[in-house]
Amino acid sequence: MTMQPVFQQALGSDWERLGDVIRRHYTMRPFSDDHVCVRGTMSEVWHAPWAALLMPFGRLFGALVPHQGKEVPIEVHYRCRPDNATLYWDRVFHFPGRPPFHFRSHMELAEGHAGEVIEYVRFGIGMRLAVSAEEGAVVFRDRGYVWRIAGLRIPLPLGLFMGTAYVEERPDPADADRFTMKMLLRHRLFGDVFRYSGCFHLGPRTGSQ
Repeated sequence: MTMQPVFQQALGSDWERLGDVIRRHYTMRPFSDDHVCVRGTMSEVWHAPWAALLMPFGRLFGALVPHQGKEVPIEVHYRCRPDNATLYWDRVFHFPGRPPFHFRSHMELAEGHAGEVIEYVRFGIGMRLAVSAEEGAVVFRDRGYVWRIAGLRIPLPLGLFMGTAYVEERPDPADADRFTMKMLLRHRLFGDVFRYSGCFHLGPRTGSQ
């Protein structure tokens, strides 16, 4: 049983190529009660007008942010649990005039695929993500969707409708405790489907030592 953080296991020696704030962000031990919270502002949360057609499915699976806005306050909680090696995310968007919107998911190593993790939402729907360290940033590139059922991972052609995702978190050179992030979901025919970006401040890690 390893106690290395999920992304350290995925990156191997490239873990040391990440900026210090990114390593501290994700230095949470599997099989622990470690918790980190980052707080910041999304400068933009946007989706294409036609993407409204996808929203009923996105809300069912808990996979899409249905609202749009600028300068949207957000906090993101990252947790481990003592009984498994999974990393849990809870992104809480505070759109004006609306109840807080939670986008929850969890990440696991992709067994049999070096340098990959899978981010799961409800009902076992997941996105395979290649993880890399690039100029201090942690970068995630979409490698396709899967459905986990009865111990199997079945490929799903959701990229034909949803597009391909790109995510990065990059150290802010002006502040050792801050980083920027952006997420882009782009369809090869229809262009940008979803995107959001912002800047975050890293809080302390808590948990039993």
